[in-house]
Amino acid sequence: MKLSDIENKPSDYSSVQKAIKILLAFTPNNEEMGTLELSKLLGLNKSTVSRLIRVLAHYDLLQQDDTTKKYSLGRSAAFIGKAVQQSLSTRLVSIAQPFTNYLRDTIGESVCLEVMSGDHVYLVAKAVGPPPLSISFKDRIPIHAAAGAKAILAFSSPEVVERLINRKLPRLTANTITDPDILRTHLMEIRRQGVAFDRGEDNIDVHAVGAPIFNHNGEPIAALCICVPASRMDSYVKSNIISKLKETAAKISDRFFYSENKHLSGSVMS
Repeated sequence: MKLSDIENKPSDYSSVQKAIKILLAFTPNNEEMGTLELSKLLGLNKSTVSRLIRVLAHYDLLQQDDTTKKYSLGRSAAFIGKAVQQSLSTRLVSIAQPFTNYLRDTIGESVCLEVMSGDHVYLVAKAVGPPPLSISFKDRIPIHAAAGAKAILAFSSPEVVERLINRKLPRLTANTITDPDILRTHLMEIRRQGVAFDRGEDNIDVHAVGAPIFNHNGEPIAALCICVPASRMDSYVKSNIISKLKETAAKISDRFFYSENKHLSGSVMS
C-alpha cells in the first residue's frame, strides 16, 4: 500500500499515522521530549499530540519521567525491539537463502553463506552451481584463509582482529597469508574494496570472493561468497559479478535493518 493510499483513508488511519510519527520521533537515540516539542517537531496540533501520547503511554509504548514530565519510549517498545532482534538472530539462514539462490541463478556459480565462530568460518547455507561449474564446499575454513572470514574481520573491531590474527597462522597452501602484519594490511584493502578474496589460500584450485553482511548496529554478522575454479576468477574480477555479489549482500543486510552510516567507528580500518 502506498502512503498516498493511506492518507486518503478515514480519520482512524490518520490517527494511526500520527501515533506512528510520534513513536518514530524518538529514534534513534530515544531522547526525552515533551508534548510541545513533539508538536513543533512533527507539525501536529498540540492537543492531538497530547491525546495520542496518552494512548501510547497507556500501552507502555511511551513512558513519562516523573521529574521532567517528558516522554521517552517505554517498556512495550523495548519488548517489540527485543522480539525483532531475537527473531533476526535465529533466522539468518532462512532470510539469506533466497538471496543466495538468486545470486547463484543469476551468475551460474556456486554461492554460500558463511559465519565466523572462533578461529574458523563455518558454512551455514549454500546454493551449488550447475555442473560442470559446481564447487564442493568445506564445512569450515580457518579465518585467515577464507574470503568470508576476511570480509567479516575487515569490518570487525580491532580487539576482535588482534585476538584472532596475532598468533601463528598455519600455512595451508603456497598462497596462504601467514604473517599477521601482511594480513592487517590485507584487511585494510578489503575494507576499501568492500569485498575479500581467497586466491587459493585454502585450496589452490578454488578461489572465492566474499562480501560482508551487516546487522542494524553496523556489525558484520556473516558473509556471502562466490566460489569458482581458480582459472575463472581473473575474468570475474573484470566483469560485473563482483558488483552483483555486493548488491546481493547489501539486500540481505537491508533485511537486518542495516544502514550504511552505521559502520562501526571503532573497526580495524577507522
